[in-house]
Amino acid sequence: MPAAPAIPEQELVERFVRASGPGGQNVNKVSTAVELRFDIANSPSLDEAVRARLLAKRDRRLTDDGVLVINAQRFRTQERNREDARERLAAFIASGLHAPRKRIATRPTRGSKERRLGEKRERSNIKRGRAVRDWDS
Repeated sequence: MPAAPAIPEQELVERFVRASGPGGQNVNKVSTAVELRFDIANSPSLDEAVRARLLAKRDRRLTDDGVLVINAQRFRTQERNREDARERLAAFIASGLHAPRKRIATRPTRGSKERRLGEKRERSNIKRGRAVRDWDS
């Protein structure tokens, strides 16, 4: 498995904003939440295969331009939220490091085909038994 690439500081853009939710008076005064942005599409730190796998993910944190935006506001301190955002970035990048295995096509066994068709016949008989018949004619 390839080692996780080291992302240089200049590729990360951090913005500190006020966190939402409970926190008393402090929540209105201190910008503890962190918005971390990482441009996956234009990052020289990632090799082409990893970049393609990360951009192919259907993640709502990815913008149309290929920028990953991570909002961290779980903790009360700016420093802890910063660490949390970076840990989540590392986890996201690690998820794209290994390529998924190729699926080997298989055929259904004779027994499984027979079971499937038998269940279809049973279901058909049950439904045929529910049909309204006109007995008078």
